[in-house]
Amino acid sequence: MDIETKLKELEKRNIRAELGGGQRRIDAQHAKGKMTARERIHYLLDKDSFEEIDKFVVHRCSDFDMDKEKIPGDGVVTGYGKINGRKIFIFSQDFTVFGGSLSGAFGEKVCKIMDLALKNGAPIIGLNDSGGARIQEGIVSLGGYGEIFRRNVRASGVVPQISLIMGPCAGGAVYSPALTDFTIMVKNSSNMFVTGPQVIKAVNSEDVSAENLGGAMTHNSKSGVAQFAEDSDKDALDRVKQLLRYLPQNYRERPPRWDCTDDPNRRDKSLNSIVPTNPKLPYDIKKIIRTVLDDQDFFEIQEHFAKNIVIGFGRLDGRVVGIVANQPRFLAGCLDINASLKCSRFVRTCDCYNIPLITFVDVPGFLPGVNQEHGGIIKHGAKIIYAYCEATVPKITIITRKAYGGAYDVMSSKHHGGDINLAYPTAEIAVMGPEGAVDIVFRKKIQKAEDKETTRERLIKEYRNNFASPFKAAEMGYIDQIIFPENTRPRLIHSLTMLEEKRESLPEKRHGNIPL
Repeated sequence: MDIETKLKELEKRNIRAELGGGQRRIDAQHAKGKMTARERIHYLLDKDSFEEIDKFVVHRCSDFDMDKEKIPGDGVVTGYGKINGRKIFIFSQDFTVFGGSLSGAFGEKVCKIMDLALKNGAPIIGLNDSGGARIQEGIVSLGGYGEIFRRNVRASGVVPQISLIMGPCAGGAVYSPALTDFTIMVKNSSNMFVTGPQVIKAVNSEDVSAENLGGAMTHNSKSGVAQFAEDSDKDALDRVKQLLRYLPQNYRERPPRWDCTDDPNRRDKSLNSIVPTNPKLPYDIKKIIRTVLDDQDFFEIQEHFAKNIVIGFGRLDGRVVGIVANQPRFLAGCLDINASLKCSRFVRTCDCYNIPLITFVDVPGFLPGVNQEHGGIIKHGAKIIYAYCEATVPKITIITRKAYGGAYDVMSSKHHGGDINLAYPTAEIAVMGPEGAVDIVFRKKIQKAEDKETTRERLIKEYRNNFASPFKAAEMGYIDQIIFPENTRPRLIHSLTMLEEKRESLPEKRHGNIPL
């Protein structure tokens, strides 16, 4: 065979592999409003940067007449390339080939990419669109999933892992995305569940649609499994590009720092009046967050889940920071089970990837209730303690208003390793709110008073001024500075600059035992 014939054979095989399951199935994918596996890769990656690996791999199954149908690539496109000029490794499941089901060869392709990502210290992006395990391969398929899961765990905290759910993801397939750092879903075309609607109906007689059971908004607002819900494939892929701007390549590096055109000494007098003088009135903590960040740009994460706490990324003088903030607009900013999970997971993610933590505190306590106690609020609240105490990245805390009881402690207090702890003059730091404290401490005095209501109000005011003010905490050294709110941005930037070379290590051990 001469060289020209060989080149034509290569071209022919390339065309065959790139056609996937064939034009009819590609058309069916488009009819659902979905891109193909290759279209997704080429849209996501920088132009002409994708290098494919294992393009001609086929399955090795001969049962059920599978040896008569072999398609190059075997249902997953794998390789590496660049996003915003930075190297990434990627796999994209191809629903047009055997419904994107995972075979032994499919699993090996994914594992090879994950191994290369670890060796090279670069993010792993997984585009999921699959019917699950390939039934014809039985235990071989299950073994493939197991190998992927093990690599997810090994890569955790070493390189960023991002999963996109762009179609079905069921059964064992859901656990790989669940092990990654961020999960992005597409509305109305993606779903995740361990057991599908038919099985649930047969076993429990519960009638539920795939969308209500495991759709994008279900997992973004109810279960907390996913962090983003996007309107289309392209929107989901754009979200990846945004997210990677805040993440380093691996745990050894810092996130990319940008040139900042926003004055680091910028002050904003609107912050002086943003916290209501009436401690019972709500306000939007996001207004404070956006005001202090570079160009007022806040990249919120998991915005539909546990709205009583806010998390996300931003920049201060070009440096990436992770934001954690109680949100007084929802549940008065109380910490509940879901907020505890959301907060602690994000704190640990930031610590993995060298992202300093900025914590805005306005928390009246942990949410009371039988359901909370029976649901394990003690254990889940302890996760926040564990996450902040374990974190060795710079930690800066600002108490804007309430910081009561144990909730004061857990929100990156000085006692849990806060490097710089600031407070607004409106801060209230105490074991409990002034009303509750007065009713306990001065109960007899109030009962004996001629005008009980007036006496109670006077005692509440005195308690708030003398015992719940930030000046008491500042006298003890628990608050480093009480600042004018308008100075929040420069104070944060000065603190970050001071902490830039912070080094802290934990005691030598195999690993800690976080309360799960």
